[in-house]
Amino acid sequence: MALCLRFAEAGDTPVLLTGGRWVDAAVGEGITASRVTGLSLADLRDAPDIGRALHDQAAVLATALTPQLAALAPDLVVCDVLALGAGMAAELLGVPWAQLSPHPLYEPSRWLPPMGSGLAPGTGVRGRLRDAVLRAMTARSIRQGERQRAVVRQRVGLPPRGPGPVVRLIATLPALEVPRPDWPDNAHVVGPLLWEASRSRMTPPPGTAPLVMIAPSTAWTGATGMAEMTLEALRDMGVRAVVSTFAPPPACLPEWARSGPGRQDELLRESSVLVCGGGHGMLVKALRAAVPVVVVPGGGDQWEMANRVARQGSGLIVRPATVDGLREAVRRVLDDPGFAAAASAAADAADVRDPVEVCRAAVDALPEGAST
Repeated sequence: MALCLRFAEAGDTPVLLTGGRWVDAAVGEGITASRVTGLSLADLRDAPDIGRALHDQAAVLATALTPQLAALAPDLVVCDVLALGAGMAAELLGVPWAQLSPHPLYEPSRWLPPMGSGLAPGTGVRGRLRDAVLRAMTARSIRQGERQRAVVRQRVGLPPRGPGPVVRLIATLPALEVPRPDWPDNAHVVGPLLWEASRSRMTPPPGTAPLVMIAPSTAWTGATGMAEMTLEALRDMGVRAVVSTFAPPPACLPEWARSGPGRQDELLRESSVLVCGGGHGMLVKALRAAVPVVVVPGGGDQWEMANRVARQGSGLIVRPATVDGLREAVRRVLDDPGFAAAASAAADAADVRDPVEVCRAAVDALPEGAST
């Protein structure tokens, strides 16, 4: 959504193909949008082999997208990093495609521990050996995924291996990225691409006490019951609280707290600390507002992001989540101005590329008539 708005502002004509849930919201922003016709994706939470299930869904997406893309005749297709089928559809039509990663670059590296481990790159002989062993342990799964991808590509009529995207947009803050000697030549950090899902405004509780914003994870891998536990931890701390959520408000909401789907960017401007699950989007919103964080990470990439923030100095990790642990972490962040200073430093996004310019340059650099 945010990238579409950037393209429109630059004079291009973006068209968003998405799930039915977001079509009306996109149209409300002035974006041409439609649902992917004939697309029905299953819930994969209980899939015995999540990799195979994701690749099977990629074939479904590629088949559903191809006629819609053909009718649009686009100059470029931009695909979410998880939407493998969108890239396949573009390849089937001979249209160049770009990959959008709404988080740091998670591609495996010969110089880093595996993504998701939360570990900093090892130093010294022991550190490098540790990383090598961990990479070897995950290499089998990576090879399995590559085989599954080759099977699916052949199923939809493509060769087993493709050339990949013409360009990659890494939509994160430089402070959350990890330097690597094997950084791909076509990958560019373009800064966070953020869009506010809610237009409503929430008024925080009255008073001058520090405001603590609570943003429960929306990922199915996120920690559960975080809002209720955090409110219990904040009791008698002399703070105010807002719970940013589309879900029903927690039971027995205290008078010093509010709950609802208010604009998060506005709430963060008034907040002294954010308690969240560690999703990349919420973290970069907080850091861009120079707000330090207390992270209660669940699974997936939340552990990775939580540790990057902690190493950068912008916040603390509470895992496993307990009332006492949350209370102590919030107190530490509020009392130590160093966390806010680190968050302010992380907000610097001066060294990023314009995603629209990156895409235009990639298309212009292609030989005339070239396809992927």
